[in-house]
Amino acid sequence: MMNCEKATRLISESQERTLSLTETINLKMHVMMCAGCKNFSLQVPFLRKAMKAYARGFDEGRNDEVKK
Repeated sequence: MMNCEKATRLISESQERTLSLTETINLKMHVMMCAGCKNFSLQVPFLRKAMKAYARGFDEGRNDEVKK
């Protein structure tokens, strides 16, 4: 059985790469039984989008400062 540490690592890695079939099956089984990891798996995509939006805003703010 997969532990939460490995599950959260795979959830994070799944944002950057395609998981193997074995990883995907084991992760899905763990997430079905673990409320904490299920919540984490739902929050990661939101956090990723938020950080990308923040980075875009930060870059735009820096460009404004350079123009002054």
